[in-house]
Amino acid sequence: MPSDLWWQTELEPPVKDVRDALMVARNTDGKLVRRPLSPHVQVYRWPLSMALSILHRITGVALGVGTLLMTWWLVAAASSDTAFSRAESFIGSPIGLLLLFGWSLALFFHLFSGIRHLVWDAGFGFDAPDYNTSGWAVVIATGVCTVLAWAIGLWVW
Repeated sequence: MPSDLWWQTELEPPVKDVRDALMVARNTDGKLVRRPLSPHVQVYRWPLSMALSILHRITGVALGVGTLLMTWWLVAAASSDTAFSRAESFIGSPIGLLLLFGWSLALFFHLFSGIRHLVWDAGFGFDAPDYNTSGWAVVIATGVCTVLAWAIGLWVW
């Protein structure tokens, strides 16, 4: 046995590359097998729950960033009239309104997705029909509540 291949036993085929070594595994009987190659994530059709899980994480980050905008508005309101008018003019601009719309969308999605996770933590909703139904319920509730909140907000404004 060569000294540079001290980790291999006599039964294992010689490994030419580190990637080859990562592809070799043992099954439950101890027999050497090659692991299957998985295609890239773009090849798979994303299940709804996978997309919602990724969106839940993204909206969590978006809520943190959006809260900075809201904090700026509150600090400006407490500091001076000119600072408040500057913050209010930015938030009232098309970019500011787009940011507020995204923040409210993220808020409602994260809320309903969190409620879905709480239901799962209670042990409900793991069957296939319930799993997809609750996912679509999150998407629909997010859309309805976001549009309703903006309709009421723009009507009052």
